[in-house]
Amino acid sequence: MSGEKGFAVWITGIPASGKSSITRELVVDLNLIGISPAVLESDSLRTVLTPTPTYRQDERVRFYLQLAEVGALLARQGIPVIFDATANRRAYRDHARNLITRFVEVFVNCTVDICKSRDPKGIYAAASLGTASNVPGIHAAYENPQYPEVILDCSENPSVSAKRILGHLKEKGYI
Repeated sequence: MSGEKGFAVWITGIPASGKSSITRELVVDLNLIGISPAVLESDSLRTVLTPTPTYRQDERVRFYLQLAEVGALLARQGIPVIFDATANRRAYRDHARNLITRFVEVFVNCTVDICKSRDPKGIYAAASLGTASNVPGIHAAYENPQYPEVILDCSENPSVSAKRILGHLKEKGYI
């Protein structure tokens, strides 16, 4: 596959908005049509790029710049990339967009209250106990994308959301 075939999809939203569930469904859908994407999931990669994460602002900047560079490297090699990462600052996602020509930003729109009720990793519970700080949407600002190519409602079934992303990728000629 040539570098022209690589593309990236950045799925963003506050923690517990459904990014990972949508990513899993999108991977299944892409696999069904013979495409095997690299998934850059922030929680997994954070332990590699920042082995003892503090989630301070300077660390987040460094982490998301590195994440974007890894994604760009893969996309240049013709490997489809899915970023499953909050990336609470617009600049992080914009950096990736500037590095990757065939780029799609997907915003999972969800309220903090809904995310708190889901809270699969206990992030919001830890924030309310004071044992987690810098939680995007609570302590740290989350900047919604200005011009996302796809906007999803977090109450939508993840499979339906994934199919909407797939439709956009087809429409753009990326797949």
